[in-house]
Amino acid sequence: MDTKLLELLVCPVTKGPLELQREAQELWSRSARMAYPIRNGIPILLENEARTLTDDELESLKPRTPLV
Repeated sequence: MDTKLLELLVCPVTKGPLELQREAQELWSRSARMAYPIRNGIPILLENEARTLTDDELESLKPRTPLV
């Protein structure tokens, strides 16, 4: 997935940032606790297509570095 495109995309529910999970082919939203699928290179940013992230998955995410 193009990094420029990833910088522009936001969670449709919270308008917060998304994090690419390459192995799972998903975009994760911490704030919404949702994982949006990427199919054939296209992010599917529909709430009814997303799955809920588990507590373990959220804990596995690295802390965000603050923007300065």
